[in-house]
Amino acid sequence: MKYTMHTVKGVRTAIADSQPNGKTEAVVFVHGSPGPMDDWIKLIDVISPFARTIALDLPGFGRSDRPRNFDHSVAGHGAYLGEVINSLGLEKVHLVLHDFGGPIGLEWAVNNTKKFSSVCLINTGILIDYSWHQFARIWQTPVLGELFMLLSTPAAVKRLLNKNNPKPLPQYFLDHITRFNDWKNKRAVLKLYRASTDTSAFAKPVTIETFRQLNRPACVMWGERDPFLPVKNAPLQKAAFPSAQIHTLPALGHWPFIDDPEAIENIMLPFLQEQFCGADTS
Repeated sequence: MKYTMHTVKGVRTAIADSQPNGKTEAVVFVHGSPGPMDDWIKLIDVISPFARTIALDLPGFGRSDRPRNFDHSVAGHGAYLGEVINSLGLEKVHLVLHDFGGPIGLEWAVNNTKKFSSVCLINTGILIDYSWHQFARIWQTPVLGELFMLLSTPAAVKRLLNKNNPKPLPQYFLDHITRFNDWKNKRAVLKLYRASTDTSAFAKPVTIETFRQLNRPACVMWGERDPFLPVKNAPLQKAAFPSAQIHTLPALGHWPFIDDPEAIENIMLPFLQEQFCGADTS
């Protein structure tokens, strides 16, 4: 994946920007855990012909620095995402979010409503009455989480991901996850989950009401066989985004854009093309 290294707040960050120093309106992709930004390769390829696209490896993930003292909380990553957006001179942002990228991206959006223009939510969003999955609970447990991570060899990670997906994940996808899954990345994952035990923070009433009043365009896409973030959350996004398009995708799992890229492209492209044809989000 083509990228350049940018130093933002002292952290060297890998950023893939299709139009460096280009338009101030862009689609910004935010990966989840374990990431990295390579998750978005195929979607970037189909969106970049009509829009500036930006993806990054969050601190602790992918090719970016792994500073020991980074604030691996949703608020910390959301603030850092804002620093990146500001450093790139963006004034109008269309978010594409997945997994933990949802809470992180929405944290930025609720604090930057003038720049926040639209959102595509892929198996993520405002998580109302959400309970953590079994692996999250392990990672949140001191000692047990570290032991689990020590036993998470590349081969074990690949087996685990495939076991929890409705269809075998492609080798390139598994490879780019395990490639960056060193101990410092594992440490970042543990810190992120341990800073996020209170899931009610992902659905604060004030946040929901802020988004409801804004009523920004939203497109929700959710694999029905996601074992980590259940599909029942998809229609609940209407609480924050009343005009949202809701698409549930049978037979697809937590990574529907990997399971069936064409299915996601057929939904997302028309939505984003409409945003770039002069939709008013003021």
